Amino acid sequence: MMFSIFSLSVLLLVVAPARCGNWTSTPFNPPSFPLAVRSPYLSAWLPQGNGSALNGAWPQFWTGQILGWAGFVNVDGTSYSFLGDATVASASFTKATQKSANFTATQSTFVLSAGSVDLTVRFLSPVEPSDFTKQSMPFAYMAISATSTDGNSHAVQVYTDISAEWISGNTSLAANWSTSTQDILTHQIQLQNSAPFTEIDDRAQYGSAYYSTLNQGSGITYQTGEDIIVRAQFLNNGKLNNISDTNFRPISDDWPVFAYSHDLGTVSGDATAPVVIGVGFVRDPALEYIVANGVLQNRSSYFLNSFTSPSDAMSSFLQDYDNALDRAYAFDARINSDALAICSDYAGLVSLSVRQLLGAIEITLSKNSDGSFNTSDVIVFLKEISSDGNVNTVDVVFPAWPGLLYLNPEIGKLLLEGLFAYQATGQYPNKWSVHDLGATYPKAVGHNDGQDEAMPVEESGNMVIMALSYAIKSGDTSQLSRYESLLDQWTQFLIEDSLIPNNQLSTDDFAGTLPNQTNLAIKGIVGIKAMAKIADLLGDTSKSSNYSSIASSYASQWQTFATSSEGDHLTLDYGNDSSWGLSYNLYADKLLQLNLFPESIYTMQTEWYKTVDNTFGVPLDTRHTYTKSDWQIFTAGFMTDTSVRDMFISAVTKFASSGMSSQPLTDWYDAVSGNPETFRARPVVGGHLALVRLKQLYPYLCRR
Repeated sequence: MMFSIFSLSVLLLVVAPARCGNWTSTPFNPPSFPLAVRSPYLSAWLPQGNGSALNGAWPQFWTGQILGWAGFVNVDGTSYSFLGDATVASASFTKATQKSANFTATQSTFVLSAGSVDLTVRFLSPVEPSDFTKQSMPFAYMAISATSTDGNSHAVQVYTDISAEWISGNTSLAANWSTSTQDILTHQIQLQNSAPFTEIDDRAQYGSAYYSTLNQGSGITYQTGEDIIVRAQFLNNGKLNNISDTNFRPISDDWPVFAYSHDLGTVSGDATAPVVIGVGFVRDPALEYIVANGVLQNRSSYFLNSFTSPSDAMSSFLQDYDNALDRAYAFDARINSDALAICSDYAGLVSLSVRQLLGAIEITLSKNSDGSFNTSDVIVFLKEISSDGNVNTVDVVFPAWPGLLYLNPEIGKLLLEGLFAYQATGQYPNKWSVHDLGATYPKAVGHNDGQDEAMPVEESGNMVIMALSYAIKSGDTSQLSRYESLLDQWTQFLIEDSLIPNNQLSTDDFAGTLPNQTNLAIKGIVGIKAMAKIADLLGDTSKSSNYSSIASSYASQWQTFATSSEGDHLTLDYGNDSSWGLSYNLYADKLLQLNLFPESIYTMQTEWYKTVDNTFGVPLDTRHTYTKSDWQIFTAGFMTDTSVRDMFISAVTKFASSGMSSQPLTDWYDAVSGNPETFRARPVVGGHLALVRLKQLYPYLCRR
């Protein structure tokens, strides 16, 4: 029977909004709302758990460190807080009452009641995967509008600030700052002593934070200084003093903040035009990257090629808000429609995952000898957030890969390019693929000693599979041609070590090494077949036939090794009949349309997973009760029964909406209790888009 996962007609169900405290949250209440998530170092979240209002907690960096971001509103002289959890002893205010919260793929929007005025606070982190200039801008928007709710007119002023906590993981370090008052008002903050390419607690120790707004109209004032003094100035007077604090000092020394006040004038029935503020964090150079002969090359963010300075870029960014919002609405509608066509539980999960995926990547350029940007040399880098902090970790790129194929496969190609180009220099000594481009982001300095974390079958198979899937999606075989010898080298290794894998790690390295891994063997065998297809695309029919024959032989032998003696499931490792696991690597067989494994394998696994499901999904394998959300959605992609597919989707969504975590969405949690493990904010949630990518391949197929 032809593989199918989708219905020609799908009933679109409306998911009831969750209630958190006194407000509703749609499509559900996530572990953490993304506020400004655009790069590994611009990553601001509102922690949730069982529900925190926008003014009930401080925004946090993904590590949990506080990012001071405060907001107040004065309505007819009465003050309310709407953002952050500030205390100001010398001024009185109450908390606005949150009425609703909502997230889409690009936006998180909150409505709060401040007396007889409702504030709508929209956080927009643009998703612009087809425009590298816009996608590479490490900037996000906050837009605030007000409307009267009682039919009367009200005098309204709004205030926001950020603190120097945005620039370092160590608040004892000294900062300096400046304020520009040209066409845009911009506060720029940085460390007094920067340390390029270094981190403290995953925070870059160089670069500048930007907090900007358009300098239009007479109702805008600014101020920098100690947090409680600047905030009290607004709360007591409804405006700021247009003065700057020049007492540069440590971040935690009287907590310097950088503030704006906007006078909205008289607010009546219709919503006011939004006050738009941009927040950003820019480093230049962004990364260093190893090229031939051990030379370290500085690379810059792609957007800098189009602007004279970061401030110039921020000005363009702010002026583009209306258009950016229109594009965001269109993108949100498309991704929501594509996900709802699969399962009603799926759309919220996909939407929550998009910003987290793209917030881990940076699009970069090198420079020519004359200092100009080399626009023909584009490489994308990805940080392995929260697990090891590596650069372009192959087995982190792989689970994120479906999201990149769906959003723009060119980004995926350029992620692979850095890995290919480094290994093509011959500096990496092992015959299998490198694990990553550097142990600590943003230093992509390679592993010339060959002592990277060894996952030889895993990474070699991943590279071949991803390279082919890009070529299939794009029709571009140039990367395959350029690196054919590397791909062939890795395939030769897969032939040696895939059918009966040696004792080694797979991507789930936290589970430890294991010989004869059933699922790892799938990865290697699919990789061999993928190389057969690559050879065919490049016109080498002899090599294609040879590799195809080997892969088919291996698949047949593997089926005997990997099937339990009862014949009802695949084992975790050969001969261990009581063991089993998520055989998520079968997803690649469907993604590449190889038809390497018989339909009976997919049917058998579908029936088996029904019997081992838990409250929050199917465990990763029999060694533990924990599971991985990305691998559950990969597994859902090859289920032969849509009810089992939806079982996986619903389990992951149930965890994401359970209130068990207040961290940015984790991919690793206990399938029985729902307790999160240590990972958070990782880009592997791109794997949650595995089904929308398959939908692009199989749009016409109906439910079984």
